[in-house]
Amino acid sequence: MKRTHLSLAIGLVMGLSCSAALHAQQADSATANDTGAQRAEAKQLEAVTVSARRRDESLEKVPVAVSAFTGEDMKDLQANAIDGLQGAVPNMNIVQGRGSSSAVNIFIRGIGQPDALQTFDPGVGMYVDDVYYSRIQGALISLFDVERVEVLRGPQGTLYGKNSTGGAVKIVTKNPTDTPEGSVEATFGNYGRREGKFYVSGPLGGAWSASLAGAAIKTDGYVTDPSTGHKYNDEDTKAVRGKLRFHPNDAFDATLSLDYTKQDTGLTLGQPVSPLIQTDLVFGPQVLVQPNLDEKYNFQTRTSFSPDKGQTLKHEGAALNLSWKLDDLWTLKSISAYRKLDSASYIDIDASQYELGDVRVDFNQKQASQELQLQYDNGSNLQAVYGLYYLRETVPSHQEAYAGDLFAIFGTPVDFLRTIDDDLTTTSTAAFAHMNWEFLPSWTLAAGVRYSSDKKNYDRSTSTFWGPALAVLDETVAFNGNKRWNAWTPTVSLQKQVDEQTMVYVSASRGFKSGGFNGRANSTIDTQTAEYDPETVWTYEAGLKWRSADNRLQANVAAFHSDYNDFQARVSEVVNPDAATPSFSFPVINAAKLRMDGLEFEGAAVLGEGLRLSAQVGYLKARYGRFDDARLDPTNPQYNPTLHDHVPFSPKWTSRLAATQSFNLPDGGALTFGGDLSYRTETWLSVDNYAALSQKNNTLVGLFGIYDSADGHWQFRTGVKNLTNRVYKTDGQEFSSVGNIRTAYYGMPRNWYFSARYNF
Repeated sequence: MKRTHLSLAIGLVMGLSCSAALHAQQADSATANDTGAQRAEAKQLEAVTVSARRRDESLEKVPVAVSAFTGEDMKDLQANAIDGLQGAVPNMNIVQGRGSSSAVNIFIRGIGQPDALQTFDPGVGMYVDDVYYSRIQGALISLFDVERVEVLRGPQGTLYGKNSTGGAVKIVTKNPTDTPEGSVEATFGNYGRREGKFYVSGPLGGAWSASLAGAAIKTDGYVTDPSTGHKYNDEDTKAVRGKLRFHPNDAFDATLSLDYTKQDTGLTLGQPVSPLIQTDLVFGPQVLVQPNLDEKYNFQTRTSFSPDKGQTLKHEGAALNLSWKLDDLWTLKSISAYRKLDSASYIDIDASQYELGDVRVDFNQKQASQELQLQYDNGSNLQAVYGLYYLRETVPSHQEAYAGDLFAIFGTPVDFLRTIDDDLTTTSTAAFAHMNWEFLPSWTLAAGVRYSSDKKNYDRSTSTFWGPALAVLDETVAFNGNKRWNAWTPTVSLQKQVDEQTMVYVSASRGFKSGGFNGRANSTIDTQTAEYDPETVWTYEAGLKWRSADNRLQANVAAFHSDYNDFQARVSEVVNPDAATPSFSFPVINAAKLRMDGLEFEGAAVLGEGLRLSAQVGYLKARYGRFDDARLDPTNPQYNPTLHDHVPFSPKWTSRLAATQSFNLPDGGALTFGGDLSYRTETWLSVDNYAALSQKNNTLVGLFGIYDSADGHWQFRTGVKNLTNRVYKTDGQEFSSVGNIRTAYYGMPRNWYFSARYNF
C-alpha cells in the first residue's frame, strides 16, 4: 500500500510537470477589490516580488529557495492561520503544536524545535513585518490582514541571524493605502464556526494614511470528553492591528504598527498511545489506561481537568519602521519593536482522566529589539546592505505539575505536586553585511557574513510536595546558568542568468542556533548537565528558476545537502524500566550529527483562460550520522536499537497538486472552483521513536467554490477541508519517564464553511 500511494503521487506530479511546468506562487490572485472576471480572463502569471534578502526583488532573481503566497492565495489554501501552509511548501511541517492552542510547531528540511517549552529556541525564525517572534507560543498567527507570506528554506543566518537554521517564515501585513478601501467578512461552518473580519484603509490628509484590521474567530471544538460532553480543541481568538503611515515624499517613509491578540480556549486534547502506568510502592506498576490502537481515534478523550481550566493568551506589540533615502545611492532603515506575551495554560499531557502529566504553565515574555540597515544600490550592478541588530528578551515563568495518580500505596493514590519558578533573560547582538555584485553580464556573485553574540542568564527553582494536603516538602532543587555564545554565519552564492527566462544558481550558507539551559531539569543530577551547546548547519544548494516567454508557465527546482551538527535533542530516561519507576528526567543533549539530502520542485501554469494549476513536491533523505544516547548501548538496561532510526518531522516525500478554474457569467460576475490534494509519507512525531507516535502515509483533499459579483463588491465562498474525513496525527508528546506518557494530537475532521465578503 505504501509503495502504491507513493507511485500514485509521483506519477501525478510528473505527469503534470511534463505537460506544464508548474509553480506554487500564483501571483495573479485577486486582491480584495479585484473581480472574479479578472481571474477568469487571466492568461499570464504575473511577477512575484519578495523581500527574502531584505530588499524587494523578483522571485526569479533570488538565489534562495523561497515560496511566496498573497493574501488571496492563503484563502485558496483555506488557511485561517499560518499552519494552513501545511502541504503547500516542499519539505515543510507546520502544525498547531504540543497541546497548546497558540503554539506552532515548524520544521523545514528536518530542522525545528523538538521541545515546546518556552526555554527552548525555535529552529525556524518567525517574522511579522521584519520583527522577530522569539517564541513558538503566540506564533500561530491568524491571517486576517496579510499582504504576503514568504517561506525561506535553508539557513538564513546572514540576514536573519540566530534560530533560523531551518529557514524563516515572513509575514508581511497590509500597509495603509493612499486611496480608501476596505472589506467586511462573515464566516459560518460546522463545529460551531463563526468568524467576523474587517479591514479599512485610506488617507487621513496630507502625508498621513492609516489602516485598521480586526478579526473575531470562534469554534466550539472537535474533541469531546465522553464523561461530561464538554467540547475541547476549540478556538476563541480576537485580534486587531492598526497602522499609521507618514509618507511626505519619496525620500522618507514611517509606519507605526500596533497589534493586540487575545485567546481564551479550552484544553487542547490528544490521545494516549501507550499504556499509562501508576507506580504502587507496594504492589508495583499498575496499568491505568490501556489504549486500543487497533481502533480509529473517535475524537473522544477523557481529562482530569474541570471544564473551567483552559488556555489563555494575550499578545501585543508595537513596531516603528522608518526609511530615509539619503541620496541616490544610500538608504537608511530602522526597525524598532517591543512585544509582550502573557500565557496561562493548563495542559493534560497524558490525555486521560488520571493525574499523571497534568500541568499549568504561566509565563510573561517581553522582548525589545532594534535593527538598523544601511542599504546601497548603484542602480546597476552592485547592491549591499550593512546592519546592526539588538534584542533583549525576558521570560519569567511559573509551572505546576499535578501527579496525584502517579504514585500509590496499597492501591491508594498519593498526592503529588511539583512547582517550578524560572526566569530566562537573553541578550542578542549582531552585525552583518551582504553584497550582490554582477561582475560580468549575466553573472552575479552574492556574499555576506553575520557575527552574532548571545548571552543567556537562567535561574530555576523546583520544589516537590507529597502526601495528604501536600504537607511534605520532599526537596527543593535550584541552579543558575550564565553563558555567552558567539558565531559567524556566512553565505555565498553564484548565479547565472542563462537567458531572459532561466536563472541557475549555487549557494552555501551557515546557520546557528544558540546554546541554552534545560528548562526541564528537575533533580540535582539534571542540573549538573543542564547546559547544552549551540547547534549549527551548513547547507549547499543548487537551483534553477524558469518562466516561459509567454508568462504562462513557471518552475523552480532546488537540490540541497545539509550537514547539521550538535542537534539539541530532548529525550526521556527511565531509571528502572522493569518497575516503570518514574525518573522525571528529560535531559537535553547535543546528541547528533545529521545529514539531509533533498530535492524540491514548485510550479504553476495558466492554461487557456481561467485555468490555473500548481504543484509542489519535496524529497528529503534525513538520517543521523551519529546519535550519542546511552540507550543505544547493548549493555544498557534501556537498550533500544531502533530508538533513533528516524529523524522527527522529516517525511521522505511531501507533495501537493492544486487546480482552479474560473468562468465568466452572463451578468458579468464569475464563478471559480478549486481543489487540492496533498500527500506526505510516514512522519515521526518525536525524537525518541515510538511506533504509535508516527503518522503513516497520508492524503488530504480540499475543495472550494467562489462567486464574485460583477461590480467587485461581493464575494461568496464555500469550501470543505479534509473532504475524505481522514483521521491523522499532526504532533506528539513524549514523556515516557513519567507514567509512560506518550500522547498524539490529531488534525481536524472534515469541516466545511460558508463566507460572505463585501469590498468597498
